[in-house]
Amino acid sequence: MTDATTNRPRRIGVLTSGGDAPGMNAAIRAVVRTGLSRGWEVYGVRDGYAGLVDGRFRPLQSRDVGGILHRGGTVLGSARCPEFRTQEGQQRALGHLRDAGLDGLVVIGGNGTQTGTHALHELGVPVVGVASTIDNDLLGSDITIGVDSALNTALEAVDRLKTTASSHRRAFLVEVMGRDCGYLALVTAIASGAETVVVPEHPTTPERVAAELRAAYARGNDHAVGIVGEGSEPGTSQLLEYCNARQEELGFELRATVLGHVQRGAAPGAFDRMLGSRLGAGAVERLAEGEHGVLVGLLGRRVATTPLAEVIGGTKSVDPALLELADTLAS
Repeated sequence: MTDATTNRPRRIGVLTSGGDAPGMNAAIRAVVRTGLSRGWEVYGVRDGYAGLVDGRFRPLQSRDVGGILHRGGTVLGSARCPEFRTQEGQQRALGHLRDAGLDGLVVIGGNGTQTGTHALHELGVPVVGVASTIDNDLLGSDITIGVDSALNTALEAVDRLKTTASSHRRAFLVEVMGRDCGYLALVTAIASGAETVVVPEHPTTPERVAAELRAAYARGNDHAVGIVGEGSEPGTSQLLEYCNARQEELGFELRATVLGHVQRGAAPGAFDRMLGSRLGAGAVERLAEGEHGVLVGLLGRRVATTPLAEVIGGTKSVDPALLELADTLAS
């Protein structure tokens, strides 16, 4: 397929932005190889929007994305770019896109990233977003690239902590990422058999968390686990201080572990490799069909699109049914 105005192959770019997520490389690989299969030229943009503002593009061939499918993170890099939020920065990016002769752009990332994608769309750039964030808070996709791998990393960590907790008859609070979305915390709690969970969407009290840990001790458990979502109220430090001041009443000695960026660093599992591949290829297909200004995500079992205008400015919340399930199974 060629650009009718220049009689040259179509030329597209791909960038990753925001927090890295396992499976991003699968999406990059799919964009490149799907574009090449159509006879297009594909360019990688280094370091997200910072590379777009600075014009750091390089052509990618099939071998350039070989051997990256199993790697976590993003081979294109990601960086914060406050300049892109300004009109001047966006105009610089637009100039570089025009100078490079790009006919379309695929942007892989989460909420903040797709806000930038929408800004480019408003400037007239044929752009398609790909849903990728371990937080799973992005509208337009039931599950996003990186979530499954991050969950399995968190689950493995909790399972290991339960081993040492049992040896010393301790309780552990385990803080997982997710920003203001409790999905990672909630699913980790259910899958690990945690005694209590705290998520940002449903503030609770230290008294409730302490009571649930104390109930586990009273049942004769040799350990207990509480999962705390990043951004929850009360937070991990507040809960630790409250419970340790009442250790004799609680029964367990309490420790806390913050998993942090460990969850980002995993090699992607089969699900995220498949999801990245499907969404990356889907983004190129949408550009080929002339559809842009949309986010490509997984809705049900289908790769589907949602207008970026409906994606930005909002976030997904956790399913109340999962909260109820967590409470039921912890009792």
